[in-house]
Amino acid sequence: MASNVSIAYFSAEIGFSPNVPTYSGGLGVLAGDHLKASADLGLPICGITLLYREGYVKQKLDNNGTQTEFYPKFHPRNLLKKLPIELSIKLRGNDVKIAVWEYKLRGVGFKTVPIYFLDTDVKENKKKDRKITRRLYSGGPTMRCLQEAILGIGGVKLIEQLGHEIETYHMNEGHSAFLTLALKEKYGSDEEVKKRCVFTTHTPVPAGHDIFDTKLVKEILGNYFKKRINKSFPKSKLNMTHLALYFARYANGVSKLHGEVSREMFPKDEIDSITNGIHHLTWHGDETVRLFDKYVSGWKKNPERLLEADAIPDKELWKAHQKNKVELLTYANAATQRGFSPDILTIGFGRRATGYKRAQLLFSDPERLAKIAGGKLQVIFSGKAHPKDFPGKEIIQEIFKKSEELFDSISIAYLENYNMHIGRLITSGVDVWLNTPQRPNEASGTSGMKAVLNGIPNLSILDGWWSEGCRHNENGWAIGDHKDSTDKADANFLYELLENEVIPTYYNDRDKWISLMKEAIKTAVDFTAQRMVQDYANKSYNLK
Repeated sequence: MASNVSIAYFSAEIGFSPNVPTYSGGLGVLAGDHLKASADLGLPICGITLLYREGYVKQKLDNNGTQTEFYPKFHPRNLLKKLPIELSIKLRGNDVKIAVWEYKLRGVGFKTVPIYFLDTDVKENKKKDRKITRRLYSGGPTMRCLQEAILGIGGVKLIEQLGHEIETYHMNEGHSAFLTLALKEKYGSDEEVKKRCVFTTHTPVPAGHDIFDTKLVKEILGNYFKKRINKSFPKSKLNMTHLALYFARYANGVSKLHGEVSREMFPKDEIDSITNGIHHLTWHGDETVRLFDKYVSGWKKNPERLLEADAIPDKELWKAHQKNKVELLTYANAATQRGFSPDILTIGFGRRATGYKRAQLLFSDPERLAKIAGGKLQVIFSGKAHPKDFPGKEIIQEIFKKSEELFDSISIAYLENYNMHIGRLITSGVDVWLNTPQRPNEASGTSGMKAVLNGIPNLSILDGWWSEGCRHNENGWAIGDHKDSTDKADANFLYELLENEVIPTYYNDRDKWISLMKEAIKTAVDFTAQRMVQDYANKSYNLK
């Protein structure tokens, strides 16, 4: 079967729609945006991931902020197309059959990009094998290793059956690095594999890189692993990032700062940087798109036209934003009964609940925060903790506790079950986007990019993308400087900005605030997925 697809994009999660639960957070949503922009630009690419019939995790929070996880079942039959293909690979000595589902992303110019979903929930499989692809990021090392084998090795087998002549295999994180073993079987030498592979790393945190006991890998893959792994790799442990880097002709981090951090982590490897971007046709609020359609012609096909944001009348921009805000606050009030008002400055914070992201930094000094707020501030949080991230779960509980302590001073809510739908509501509906990671642990971050697309200024640590995008007091505000800092110093800087710049400007200088919003929209031009994919096409895929 002939095909014009020459790039295969492998990712353990791809989030292209809130209707299909094949993502957990930023990595998967970024992958979805990558493929959407590729469709817009007409790139010859396909996506390969796993089909998780029970998704990642659905979050339920009680009155104390205690997180409970549950896993509703998803059936793909109404949203995806099952292909007449059945793959099989040997894992743990058993032949594991893999079903294949397809979804075609349609770009703005009507080009399509197929996404293939690998599914082991097949009747012929043993019960334990049917569970392999059931949940995203669940179980221990054995389950992770099995899933990554299905993704990498099964994905290459799928490519062969489909007849795609692939010139570039893109490993989005190390989860798919087993594909290099399948390619070595096909091409015979390390050098031939290296000609065809590229790799993107997304985490500057050592714990974020999968490392498996070699004994476990041998138990799962058997001779398949023994015959294909280079003898230079350590005998006791297999680092999937090292495996991907070894076989990559090109590797990159996902922001300029992350590229620097990655080169320090892996000094023997050449690692470039391509800063992430967001799909501009996915992350706008409903009123934002109406506004752009009216005043910024051609922005859908060419997001660089957003540099013309000054053409939007101030009153129209404010009116559109207020409508987006009302949509968010209506949702938040229905979910939490906090009584949010569209007349009050609203800060948003939405991301995974984990230690280095420091969602609780805002509450470092509750008394000072209450005094600064003076009834002029309300805050909306959202974000899941990984089921095994107990410190992350404690952060959510701490936010609930502080929201009760500050109940008479500040309206604070935590929206449960953060997903693409809620993410779009928050990033388009708040007045200010807050991001407080411990520098330099935020590889890129993309939620702040979604905010600026909607004219929302960022109030953020200079980490990840914001270290490139921030123009202090023009399109948002920098918490601190370009140096690593302490919680205490960052909290103090945050309070000073709220007290002396953010709150006074919002209430007392509408012209200045509108200027911040327009400059934020212009900033989005440099952080679209279209720009990102063009960078990959030039630097990674060698497309001219």
